[in-house]
Amino acid sequence: MNEEIIFNIDVMLAKRKMSVTELAERVGITIANISILKNGKAKALKISTLAKLCAALDCQPGDLLEYRAKG
Repeated sequence: MNEEIIFNIDVMLAKRKMSVTELAERVGITIANISILKNGKAKALKISTLAKLCAALDCQPGDLLEYRAKG
């Protein structure tokens, strides 16, 4: 069985009517790194980055992260 963590950044961006560019600027990471998170290609995420994402999007970590068991 495979497990994965899904980043629901697109959902929160839509709810906040915010662009990827604006989010990247607020968080202080590159647009490329936001894309890596959005596409599920990230291998790790610093807690400090998660905190900045939550602050920028005015949300909780659970709003951004979702666990899925596959198989």
